[in-house]
Amino acid sequence: MSTDPISDMLTTIRNGLKARLYSVETPASRLKGEVARVMKDAGYISDFVMTSEFPRKLVITLKYSAKAAPAITELKRVSKPGLRKYVGSAKIPSVLDGMGLAIVSTSKGVMSGAEARKARLGGEVLCTVA
Repeated sequence: MSTDPISDMLTTIRNGLKARLYSVETPASRLKGEVARVMKDAGYISDFVMTSEFPRKLVITLKYSAKAAPAITELKRVSKPGLRKYVGSAKIPSVLDGMGLAIVSTSKGVMSGAEARKARLGGEVLCTVA
């Protein structure tokens, strides 16, 4: 049992990218699936699938450029179990001057920082992707 499953998922992705793996597996949860959905919509991963057999797994297909460089250069956990980071819509961080992605958990669900800013929703900043 992990105390920070989101951080474990990000570490699994980071390690898979360093090892040049095609895909990685992590234990599944609804929140992890939503984070993966936002990353897929932004183009940082190719695909993800939640298996239905027990124990459920989240299989994430990693994305690389034509020159075999990973699409993700940096994954950083912002809000941690010991120190949650909540922000209003005006204070959502801009990653790499808008070239990166902040993933925010709002009252309307998990979404990118740009979507949350547009919908004028604040929430917990889960992680940043660049």
